[in-house]
Amino acid sequence: MNAELTKRALEKVGNPNVLVNLLSRRVRQITSGGGKMSRPLVADTGHLGAADIALLEIIEEKMGFEMPEITELVRPVAKKRKKR
Repeated sequence: MNAELTKRALEKVGNPNVLVNLLSRRVRQITSGGGKMSRPLVADTGHLGAADIALLEIIEEKMGFEMPEITELVRPVAKKRKKR
């Protein structure tokens, strides 16, 4: 994997964990063979490996992803019991 491509892709994604998940999924699609999803979405792949192709697709915004909104978790409050 090219370090420069990795840096540029990380700037686009922002989260290294999300980048790893995007890359692994796309590399599996590219290397699986057959079908529309296995073709590279970038024009000049030349001597690049599957991971570098996936990085280029992220950099050139050929692949999309959505980050969920962060919501604050609230601890439920227990109801008070009535005394008898």
